[in-house]
Amino acid sequence: MSRIGLQPIPLPKGVGVAVASGQAQVKGPKGSLTVSIADGISVAVDQETTTLSRRDDSPEQRALHGLTRALLANAVKGVSEGYERVLEIHGTGYRAEASGTEMTLQLGFSHPVSFSLPDGISAKVEERGTVIVLNGIDKQAIGQVAANLRRLRPPDAYKGKGVRFRGEIVHLKPGKAAGK
Repeated sequence: MSRIGLQPIPLPKGVGVAVASGQAQVKGPKGSLTVSIADGISVAVDQETTTLSRRDDSPEQRALHGLTRALLANAVKGVSEGYERVLEIHGTGYRAEASGTEMTLQLGFSHPVSFSLPDGISAKVEERGTVIVLNGIDKQAIGQVAANLRRLRPPDAYKGKGVRFRGEIVHLKPGKAAGK
């Protein structure tokens, strides 16, 4: 039995869910998102909650039940509160600048790296260009943009220089051991 799939999704004030032809449209104060509903999963919308049920107890249906509920709950949270992802830049001379949908990063290369933000994602740079704060309503898109930024210069294993998520722990390798 799916424990996640059985939990009702509370709808905050100002958030509405409309289901039609295998799609759930979630609208709220920050925007709207569309979530695909898997075959065999049905959605019931009340005034204050949304519940999901499945066709049968096959392993595939149980897995899709929990997945669909989680995706729908993420969309509800996104259109009501939004999501935020914070990246930190470590290294001498490493910094970032944001202007509109373009970011320019100095990451120790011989040239600045430009990065385009997709629609629906905004970025601001704080603390003298070493902290990047990403905001948006789509949890998957925020995570993907953060991963793409980190991929530009992942943390070095010896000095820890590079782009990392806030709270990420980088275990440093010891350097060369001196000979006898």
